[in-house]
This record gives sequence, structure tokens and C-alpha cells, in this order.
Amino acid sequence: MLFGNKNSAVDWLVVGLGNPGQKYANTRHNMGFLTVDLLAEQQGVKLNKVKFKSAYQVLAFAGSKCLVMKPQTYMNLSGEAVREAAQFYKVPADHVLVIYDDVSLPVGKIRVRPSGSAGGHNGIKNIIAHLGTQEFPRIKIGTGAPGEGGDMIDWVIGQPSQAERKILLESFERAIEAAACIIASGCQKAMNDFN
Repeated sequence: MLFGNKNSAVDWLVVGLGNPGQKYANTRHNMGFLTVDLLAEQQGVKLNKVKFKSAYQVLAFAGSKCLVMKPQTYMNLSGEAVREAAQFYKVPADHVLVIYDDVSLPVGKIRVRPSGSAGGHNGIKNIIAHLGTQEFPRIKIGTGAPGEGGDMIDWVIGQPSQAERKILLESFERAIEAAACIIASGCQKAMNDFN
């Protein structure tokens, strides 16, 4: 198992995917960033430490010591940051939990998966390439897709409507609960409870 060692200072990586910079701050592609920001806020901290090409913080969450991170490499190079942190802390791939946007799910629907292909998501594709496996848990947050003839890139880097934002905020809360369930009780229970 890649980077396997149970004696690490961190038990889990909780990775929110997105693009850095104000231009992308509240776009559909930044669902992972927005979720881990909310998690940090709930814990009374900010993801303001910088290392592993990421903004991060180490915190106690769901009975484990977790490095919560937002790669600052842009989405399609997210794997660089994830690999650096996983190698440094010797965290195995099955303890790398990734939270990200999914256009194939309706707005606000979340889906827990223990592993799987990238499904066309460039951030996930890059993480798979850098970890050398697709056997890592993930939480997808649905953003819906553009209507007939709509441009996919414009859609994912576009801002959700006011109505969508309200739904998405609730989905960030559910994603955090699902993350806690994965960490404390495993992916199967989280899939049963949240899918």
C-alpha cells in the first residue's frame, strides 16, 4: 500500500478541491474548497498554514488527527499537493479523503465512493496519477450540468444562482457529516447513510 504507516502524526488527509484566487472563489468547481473552509470554520480555525503546495490546518476531527487541505496548484495539478502531504505523513491512499464537485449529479446531491475512476474530473485524474491508485475515498457534491448546448468550462467556473447556493450550503454540511462518518466508521456505512 502506497505510503502505508500507522505511526504517522496525521491519520487522514481531508482534501477539498478547487482553484485558488478570488476569480474562482465561489464557482461550482470550488465545492471542495468551500466544504473544507466550512469544516475549518466549525472547528474555529482557518486553513492558513502553507506547505505541501496547499493551504492547510491539522485538526482533530471524527476521533482522528486530520490534515485538512486546499491544494493551491490549480485543479488539474491537485495530485502534486496530495502526494507531498501523503508522503510526508506516510498516510496510505485509503486514508486520503477527497471532496469535489460533480456535474453528473443534481445540484446539492452528495455521493460517497470508496474508490473509482476520475469520471472526467481533472483534479481526480491528477490525484490518481500521483498516488498511483484510484483506491481512495471521495465525496462528490453535485453542481448539475449546463443546459443543452451550454459550455462545460463556463459552467464549472461559473457562479451558482442564489437558489443553488442555499441548496449547496446544506450539501456542504452533509458532506462534512459524511466525511466524519467515513473517518469514524468507514466508507460502507457512509454510503448507506448518505447516498
